[in-house]
Order: sequence, then structure tokens, then C-alpha cells
Amino acid sequence: MENNLTIPAAFDAIAARQPDKAAVIYLGTTYSYARLKDLSDAMAAGLVQAGVQPGQRVVLYLPNSVQWLVAWLGVLKAGAVAAPITPIYTAEDLAYVANDTEAAAVICQDRNYGYVTQAMAKSGLKRIVVSGLVDLLPAWKRFFGWMLDVVPTGKAGRAEHTITLRKLLADGAGQAPPSQAGADPDAVAEILYTGGTTRHPKGVPITHRMLINAAHEQLGVSRSLFPPEENVLLGSAPMFHVLGQTCGLGTLFTYGGTLVLQPRVNLDAMFDAVERYGVRTLIGVPALYRMILEHDRLDNYDLSSLLYCFSGGDVLPLEVGRRWQERFGRPIYVGYGSTETVGGVCMTLPEDQMPVGAMGRKLASKVIRVVDPASMIEMPLGKPGELLVSADPMVSAYWNKPEETASSFVDIDGRRYYRTADVVARDEDDFMYFVDRTVDTIKHKGYRVSASEIEAVLQEHPAVIESCVVGVPDAKVGERIKAFVVLKKDSKGVTGYDLISFCKGRLIDYKLPQYIEFRDMLPKSKVGKLLRREIRSEEMSRVEQKKAPRPSQPAA
Repeated sequence: MENNLTIPAAFDAIAARQPDKAAVIYLGTTYSYARLKDLSDAMAAGLVQAGVQPGQRVVLYLPNSVQWLVAWLGVLKAGAVAAPITPIYTAEDLAYVANDTEAAAVICQDRNYGYVTQAMAKSGLKRIVVSGLVDLLPAWKRFFGWMLDVVPTGKAGRAEHTITLRKLLADGAGQAPPSQAGADPDAVAEILYTGGTTRHPKGVPITHRMLINAAHEQLGVSRSLFPPEENVLLGSAPMFHVLGQTCGLGTLFTYGGTLVLQPRVNLDAMFDAVERYGVRTLIGVPALYRMILEHDRLDNYDLSSLLYCFSGGDVLPLEVGRRWQERFGRPIYVGYGSTETVGGVCMTLPEDQMPVGAMGRKLASKVIRVVDPASMIEMPLGKPGELLVSADPMVSAYWNKPEETASSFVDIDGRRYYRTADVVARDEDDFMYFVDRTVDTIKHKGYRVSASEIEAVLQEHPAVIESCVVGVPDAKVGERIKAFVVLKKDSKGVTGYDLISFCKGRLIDYKLPQYIEFRDMLPKSKVGKLLRREIRSEEMSRVEQKKAPRPSQPAA
């Protein structure tokens, strides 16, 4: 796709073409493209008045909501760079991101205001924009929500550095946002943070052109099922995640579809939205599809409008795919990608006959190699190796991370490749098959979790000498997090519960270990390097033994 627009310019062009069409449906309220444009224009003008300057970074610390969209578009229209993060980050995580990006401002939910004030003391943040969950809903909905006490709320201070979202929008209303004329589509639009093997998440700078191209290609995959401009998407994937952006958010600045947003996963609310709004596309991780299949009230709803259900973020268990096909008469389409590749590397095309176990066909925009990770020599078709991915344009470096950049990106024959650290196989038809991971990354509930980050936190406990963290295969969540710990000899009474509680103040919920196993020692190489692969192999053997059928008992 040839694209020379920034994201705001692309969105505004769609809004001008179809001002009255529903852009977003949030908690039962519809926002037209014209309304979303007006709100994002006011947001941009308000941010400029509040001192946000072009090129500055602004952290988005919000759940999925219409506020998130208004804030994100407003930041980009102001010429600034968005840094969206999960709303369950702790104050320590927020401070790290704020310092890493040198962010000048943060837009947060009122419930996180306390964390933000703590992070301000440890960072260069100067301005807080605070929003409630229902700030942009009609007044009567806000009133009944508060009267019935069904709206989660928090308290924000009346400080000079703090302004409410509603006040910011009022200040910017009627003011022209900064002009997009001449804006560079190859400028950085946002920095998404991704987990991996390091102690802290890594910032991935993504340009306007990269995100528009990726969203256009990935949302166009379902074209044979319905016109992309008529798509109604239910995005359960969070907007701070590349899956939610390319396969959900992207419709607002590519094809002009309708996005249904909910602040958190509630299956009955999701089913009602599918039935009420004729949702055609559902985006989620494998765990979501298992939850849907096992929901007690599934038969109470009509989900027949769903034509394209896409699973990303982790490997979809064959059993879940089979049950979905039997229940709904349609497949779950799958794909593989990462933040560094701006989403999809391969995806399922509805017209394809997918081989069993495949995770999709390579997308046209991507150039790939499957190589021996030590020699970088390309493997023959069908033989597993590390997947390298290139595109034009592509992410070529992490934000402020030269060492991680050097280890994760490589130049071969004049082309820059991202080293995914995943072992895959490729067949002659460009179908890809996931085999294993080459690095110590755990996939839990669709998130990439750093084993070394959890180990570092455990080793801060005064009773812990060593720790090793691995992922244990689990049908529901991909992998569960298990820690192996060696305690000091004089430590008494320290339990697994104590260590998990210790981690709770230092790690966000999805990174917490679910199991702790105490050991006298951990396997090491001759040079003293922890042999995590040996422990992982032990756990795999245990899993296989549990799966193996038990021998029948002889008759009495």
C-alpha cells in the first residue's frame, strides 16, 4: 500500500468522507466520526495550551475506552508522541517508562492518580491529565452510574500540575488543532512497550506509515468475507498492545469501520454487544476463546453475525479451534506477530485451506528467513530454525536500548532483520509452524513475560540466594509461570506464599509466579551459567507424564 499520510490526516480524511457513521461504540453510546474528530481536535488544542510541544512524549495510562481514543488521536494531532502502557502498571513501572521516554505529561484514569503522583517524584513528568471511566458518556448515564454505584472511581488532587480531561477538552473546544500539512509520515507516532528477556520492558518506536500500512494489510485479510469498510469490530485486545492496534484501532484510520470498545472483558457484555450491534470481527487471545466456549450462558445469545474471529498473542490450542468450529461452524483464524514487526508476520486467509498446526501464511509485506541461530545460515524448507523478519519500512532499533538493539536486530545482504527468538518451520506454500522459543520468554495470557525480570525481583528477597523462572505449558493461559528458588541456609519459615506476596508489590499481576518450588541447588554450566533449559525440560517431562494414559489395573 502506498501511503503518504500521517495517522491524524488519514483519520480526518475518513471523518470528512463519512461524518455521521459510527466510529466507536463505548458502553452503549455511539460516537460518530465527526464527534470523534471534534473531541480529538479539542484534545490536541488543549494539550498545546497546557504546554505539550511537538515531539514530546505523552504517556497514556488508561484502559480501553473512548477517552483512550480521544487522547491518543489528540496527542498525535498535537505533534507529540504517544507512549501507551497498561493501566495495571505500578508506580515503579510508570516511572521507568516516563524516564525512558523523557515524557512531559501523562493522561491517566482517576483510579491510578496515586501511582502517577508517586511516579512524578521519580521522573520528569510535569503535567497530569486525569479522566474518569465515564467522563465522555452522556450526563444521564454518568448520573445513574454514580447513583447506582456501578462506576469505579478514584480521587484526583487539586494540584497546579493536574487538569481533568473534561476541563482540557473545554479549554480546547473550538480551537484549531495544529496543522497536519507537511507532517512527516515517517516520524515516530508512538512508542509501544514490550516484554522480553530484559529486566525492564523495551520501547518500540513505530512511525505513522508503519502502523497505517500494517493495519491496512491485516484488517484487509477478511476482505473475502465482507467489505472492510463495513466491518464492526469488537476489540477485546487492549489498545496499548499491537494486536489491539493493528487489528482493531486501525479501522478508524484505514477503512472507516466501527470499533466496539469495553473497558474490561465481561463475556455477557461482549455477547450482548455482538448481538446488538451485529459485530462481524472478534479479536482476542486463545484464553478468551476458551472462556467463551466454557461460558454457562453462551446459548442465551445469538452470535451468528460473527464472521471473522481472530486469535493472536499466543499459540491457539488445536482442541479450542476444533471445539469452536463444531460449535459455530466457522474457524478461529490465527496469526503470528510481535510489537517489533508491527503486528502480523503471518495470518490465516479465509480462502486458504490451512494445514493442521499452521499459524498462518506469510503476509506480502514481510520478508523472512528461517536460520540456524548460531551461524545465521538459512535452513531448508521444513526444517526448524530461528525466524528473522524484515519489512519496508520496519522498526530497526529499540528506544534508548543500544545493547538490546544489537542483540535483536541483524543486517544480512544489505537488509535489516528482527530476530524474533522464536523457532519456526516454513513450508513451500509459505505456511508457518511454531516450534519453540529460543530465549527465556514466557507467553502468559497473550503477554510476553521476561523470566529474568521475575528472577531479579525474587532475588531481592533477603532469604533468596538464587532463582530460576520457566513457563509451564497450560491449555488455558498458554504457559503458567513457575519459579524455582534456593534459600539461604539460615532461612526458616519462608513459604511460597511469602515470596509471591513479596512479588506483588514489585510486579504487575500477569507477571506473578503461580508456583514456587524450593530446591537445594539449581543446574549450572561449567562456567556457572544457569541452565534454565534443563529445568524447562524437567517440567516438560512432568507435563507429558501427566498426559500419558495410566495402565489399566488387572482384574481382581
